[in-house]
Amino acid sequence: MRTRNSNFPNNSNVTILRRRNRGRAPNIVEPELRTIVEVAPMAERTMEELLRAPTEGYGEAIVLSEINADHFEIKTNLLQLVQANPFHGRENDNPHAHINSFKRITSTLRFRNVPNDVIELMMFPYSLEGAAKTWYQKEPQNSILTWEDLVTKFVNQFFPPSKTTHLKNEISRFTQKFEETFSEAWERFKELLSACPHHGFTELTQVDTFYNGLNENEQDSLNAAAGGNLLSKTTREA
Repeated sequence: MRTRNSNFPNNSNVTILRRRNRGRAPNIVEPELRTIVEVAPMAERTMEELLRAPTEGYGEAIVLSEINADHFEIKTNLLQLVQANPFHGRENDNPHAHINSFKRITSTLRFRNVPNDVIELMMFPYSLEGAAKTWYQKEPQNSILTWEDLVTKFVNQFFPPSKTTHLKNEISRFTQKFEETFSEAWERFKELLSACPHHGFTELTQVDTFYNGLNENEQDSLNAAAGGNLLSKTTREA
């Protein structure tokens, strides 16, 4: 038996056991290796050091690709423009509308050798406040690699499937309110549609739902305006 073989690190105890030869050629040896790694004792630390909050692990969720451009800088007035209408994450806030508004701003920015999606990723956190800002700060470090990743996580957080189902049901059950004018009913119906841009209803279904939600007087008026019967028109004409 040999220990502390020079072929292994000094902090390891390596034991080579020779098995008894059982009828085999005497020059055949089957070694069995068992490595025991000695763990160095942890350096003594004060209680103050052990209780101190760590400084690692506070990186950003968004990973920005390297920018190969000279003198690239986001101006303060552009950040202020993004921050002027922040998304708070309240119940009635629409993440789709916020994304569209944000992209209208960033689409006007052009920097040589800087992809637009990098600018969007860089500026988007500045457009968040309240619960939305808290959500972003809790996202795992380096978990958002692309603009598509960010949009997917953002929309799923503030527009969950349950909200989609609720709004689609609101659209399907649309009914003109008492003393609500035709114009007011039409505007409210369009607001329901815009609140859920991924509702999936065809134009035919939208027109049919709105028409059947009107009171009889408004239906008669609409038929008269259509020349006798709204159903005689194409979907686009209606």
